[in-house]
Amino acid sequence: MKIRKILLAALAAVGLAASTAGGATAAVPAPTTGSLQQYTISSTYVSGLSSGGFMANQMHVAYSDVFTGAGIFSAGPYDCAQNNLNTALYACMDTFQARKSPAQLEQLTRDRAAAGKLDPVANLSGDKVWLFHGTNDSTVKAPVNDDLATYYRDFGADVVYDNTSASGHAWVSPLGPNACTSTSSPYVNNCGGDPVKDMLTHLFGSVKPASSTALTGKLVRFDQSAYTPGGSPGAISMGDEGFAYVPQSCQSGASCKLMVTLHGCYQYFGLVGNALMDKAYLNEYADTNDMIVLYPQATTMSGNPRGCWDWWGYKSADYAQKSGPQMTAVMNMAKALGAAGTTSPPSPLPAPSGLTVTATTNTTASLTWSAVPGAASYHVYRDGTKVNGAPVTATAFTDSGLTAGTTYRYTVAAVDPSGAVGTRSGAVNATTTGTAVVCVTASNYAHTQAGRAHQSGGYAYANGSGQSLGLWSVGISSTIKETSPGYWVKC
Repeated sequence: MKIRKILLAALAAVGLAASTAGGATAAVPAPTTGSLQQYTISSTYVSGLSSGGFMANQMHVAYSDVFTGAGIFSAGPYDCAQNNLNTALYACMDTFQARKSPAQLEQLTRDRAAAGKLDPVANLSGDKVWLFHGTNDSTVKAPVNDDLATYYRDFGADVVYDNTSASGHAWVSPLGPNACTSTSSPYVNNCGGDPVKDMLTHLFGSVKPASSTALTGKLVRFDQSAYTPGGSPGAISMGDEGFAYVPQSCQSGASCKLMVTLHGCYQYFGLVGNALMDKAYLNEYADTNDMIVLYPQATTMSGNPRGCWDWWGYKSADYAQKSGPQMTAVMNMAKALGAAGTTSPPSPLPAPSGLTVTATTNTTASLTWSAVPGAASYHVYRDGTKVNGAPVTATAFTDSGLTAGTTYRYTVAAVDPSGAVGTRSGAVNATTTGTAVVCVTASNYAHTQAGRAHQSGGYAYANGSGQSLGLWSVGISSTIKETSPGYWVKC
């Protein structure tokens, strides 16, 4: 009940803020109606608060070939909610219920990447990630934020995690209208420092000081329907209009970075006006650091009364994948501004060397090979067909269910962390021990005369197994084999 009380209190606060937001004097320029234009984009990043933070992580993971870093205020790891609102509320915001561990979500990520539903997870290695959670933030609890840090670190991302601020649940900037410990509309707090500078410095490597004069760029108000699947933003809980702040330098042809910034619940333009665009302190850094800031907008719909981004599946079960409708819409906007892939497709892993047959029995063949650097697992192929069900994480495998006295051809391939299968090794042959089973075709009468079958009531039956072979007749034939002494079965 505690979380519901917090959300109800937040809603009341938002109602008050929404009635006054339009009268505030904003430093951000008045919007100019237009469309998104192509600019020279050198690198693309994503940031967000709360539902926008969950969405930022989803965007980064799904499109890791495009996004080279992420800045996230108060959110949990990829697909924590597992397409379930209760899990979102009570496991991924509060912690009353059990939630998937980072390791489980990492495997889910690998599986989806292997299926092509996400970009290869190898892209995340080395990416800059900046995370923030305040000690007075009880909306998304600290352990959930900790899981996000673990998730990214396990994929090799370069993570900075600021979890010592006294902030409540909010975006934090020097322009924040709210006190540091507040959790109330418009969810932009001032804690005395400059976390936005810290975030951008980690993501970019270095930043020039924020502009201290009037902004000189333009704020473009654009129609989001041009970028949403089906052309109806409202149908996927997105607003009719989105915004982009474009500095003069970018308009003049300079090579610029792109920052996609995603608001939190109760923070969309239709409710709080330009509060986030005005107070986030991104545009001030955009003017001095050649950075375009894209502000897509969500809104309310049935199942989403708070105007959150879809991080639990209120609109689509594919919400966290590249095929998710909101994911697709935001990526379309980023691409319209000039975002593009930044990495080449990874080269396939080399073939394992040293493939050797170490032992055979009547029904098994055991193999070993040398490890391949960068491999997460291996596939084993018998006569060209993969025979391992679960991933083989060791450099040894025993194939079972084989036929005695039979030769099989084996190869092995390494699999990288994204699920991409490398080059197959050279083949080795393994011959099982024992005598190969031979199928014998003869009339049912001949089978009984040879002791392979017996007759009863005018029908022939295989010795041992008792399988019916049909009429006991010289004109009826069947094919049987001896699998053990005196035990015959149909082939």
